[in-house]
Amino acid sequence: MRLVKQAIERDGSGTITLFPEDPEDMWFTYNLIRPSDLLRASALRRITTESATGSTSSTRVHINLLIRVEKLDFDTQSSQLHVSGRIIEETKYTKVGQWHTLDLELNRNFTLEKKDGWDSVARNLVKEACDPAKQADVWAVIMQEGLAHLAVLTGQRTVLRQKVETTVPKKRGTGKQGDHDKALEKFFQTTLDTLLRHIDLSANLPILLASPGFVAQAFLKFILETATRTGNKSLMGQKGNFVVVHAASGYLHSLNEVLQSPEVLARLKDTKYARETKLMDTFMNLLYKDDGRAAYGPREVEQAVEKGAVGRGGGILLICDSLFRAQDVGTRRRWVGLVDRVRETEGGEVRVLSGTHESGKQLEGLGGIAAMLTFPLEYLDGEDEVEDEIALSNGNTAGEKT
Repeated sequence: MRLVKQAIERDGSGTITLFPEDPEDMWFTYNLIRPSDLLRASALRRITTESATGSTSSTRVHINLLIRVEKLDFDTQSSQLHVSGRIIEETKYTKVGQWHTLDLELNRNFTLEKKDGWDSVARNLVKEACDPAKQADVWAVIMQEGLAHLAVLTGQRTVLRQKVETTVPKKRGTGKQGDHDKALEKFFQTTLDTLLRHIDLSANLPILLASPGFVAQAFLKFILETATRTGNKSLMGQKGNFVVVHAASGYLHSLNEVLQSPEVLARLKDTKYARETKLMDTFMNLLYKDDGRAAYGPREVEQAVEKGAVGRGGGILLICDSLFRAQDVGTRRRWVGLVDRVRETEGGEVRVLSGTHESGKQLEGLGGIAAMLTFPLEYLDGEDEVEDEIALSNGNTAGEKT
């Protein structure tokens, strides 16, 4: 993502113009835009005109539209983002109040103004999206004979880039090479060609090859033999980046199993995925110890923050990015306020986990929020229960009086 222009006032009002450059940028954009925001972008709109004789003609014109966002639709597979809302600025071809859907695309500017101002979470998201160091963490090829899924793990999500599927006979033939061997070699070549079209070899990233049996190992052998035969030094230079591991199948869901492998986690130790996984493992260990240093769920974590237990000296707030996509303004302010308090007032650390990564999904199962505390707290739930009992008692008393 490229920051084209930023005009933010001290009170958080103002606009930011961004230029998405790759599919991952559309994911950032989806997380950035909220209902009631003002969005300006170019659009293609069909205009119908009527001549003096009564005949009509239809043409498409490019116009610049400003809408108030009401609905977002993001296709995770194609990374396409459709933003719908009411036009709030009249143009030559449109009137205020008309409904329109803006299709945000790569390599095309858009300008955003936040209804309630640019809070710290939104500004940090823009900063992260525009960080030149942001890149893919790891490539993965999940395969079985005749089927391969090529995916890339970024700092925010796992993206399927291509599916390769060819027919490979189950039984070996009796020909010179055998029908099976010929078909398998063709499948490997297609998969390699597809991988090379997507991957940037100069990035020097880990490349996971995972499969049942020995398919992945055979594919690696094919890659290295091809690199030697063709004199492809860039491909040969990746030899140390390949990691062959076992997977239950060649389908994408098997990637979750692959990423839990100790060997893979060791190779990915410097990636965002591995850091998030380690954080969740540490939290779950604390929770298992039951020594009062782990809190999860909205009310319990907020109480821990209120008591100063998520601050300097090792306090870490874990929060899922999905909480910031709440359509209710008050709900979003609640979480932004909590993040600001931990980070700026208490001096603790805040980690926003992606709900598309396994660690984020695990966190969502705990209510989307958790914390590792600097000192143990006990009976946080008990305090809630006492408050609930008092409230219930007051309700019953009121009922008896009436």
